[in-house]
Amino acid sequence: MENFLTKEFMNIVATVNANRIDQFLYGKELGLSREHIKKLSNQGYVLLNGVRPKVSDKVRIGDRISISIPPPKRLDVIPESIPIKVVYEDDCLVVVDKPAGISAHPGPGHESGTLVNALLYRYPDLPGIGGIQRPGIVHRLDKDTSGLMVVAKTGKAHTNISQQFKERLVVKRYIALVNGILKPQKGLINGSIGRDRTNRKRMAVVPDGKEARTFFWKQRVLDNHTVVEIKPETGRTHQIRVHMASIGHPLFGDYIYGTRNSLLPHHFLHAHSLTFLHPDNGKVIEMRSCLPSNLNFILNELTKMPSVNETNKDHKVL
Repeated sequence: MENFLTKEFMNIVATVNANRIDQFLYGKELGLSREHIKKLSNQGYVLLNGVRPKVSDKVRIGDRISISIPPPKRLDVIPESIPIKVVYEDDCLVVVDKPAGISAHPGPGHESGTLVNALLYRYPDLPGIGGIQRPGIVHRLDKDTSGLMVVAKTGKAHTNISQQFKERLVVKRYIALVNGILKPQKGLINGSIGRDRTNRKRMAVVPDGKEARTFFWKQRVLDNHTVVEIKPETGRTHQIRVHMASIGHPLFGDYIYGTRNSLLPHHFLHAHSLTFLHPDNGKVIEMRSCLPSNLNFILNELTKMPSVNETNKDHKVL
């Protein structure tokens, strides 16, 4: 393959056949996601033998593909000096321990004070990596969920880790406190999730929703509550909260799917473990995060016993 690359333009001569041009380009590891390639093609920035193609057009040996990459649009997100806890960092990615109460990225009603605002202040080169409003963001946690998030610092890392999430290679584990005494020691909740038909702001288990699977392991009983470790196999909106509520055990403090609690202004859910493959060398990155002090306070208030804080190291590279 001949590949002449400048900052904003590429010419590629195909040396293999491909069923779709978007698949062909994605396979070249250009640091572009497949969705980004489709968007560029639909906007006329991709040419096949000098002609604007459909993304489904086939590629044949000898075909010439030209890609023009326009400069990133002006980023409206303002960098802000917000403290963030970094637990691992190298040249292509960073793993942060997000506190509850901060949104992962800007959205309607919260254009500032998000993790993205903090990341842009600390890493000025993030704009253009993964999207205009969500630079570097590969996955997200709910505003009131604390814990580990991986952020890409390069286009290649963003594409690679995004694909790992798509192929369910990333393993995320959470510690939750749920209402009631969970009887089974472990289990699998398999229920499709979609919009609640009576309240469009909520999600629910519905027959025509998207596939969703959640594994759980009972850890200990505290008064009339249960500490649970949870591993979602899929990544649907509010998945853990919806699934636990669907079996009669909503998260402690979850005022949307359960009831409010005066001890905690938000639900009790912490992403304490994150495992993925390093996008450059393929090594396993296994991260750990301790429960925040406010969640340990809840456990101590319920039991007046020592906390169940995780004692693992911050991170381990295998």
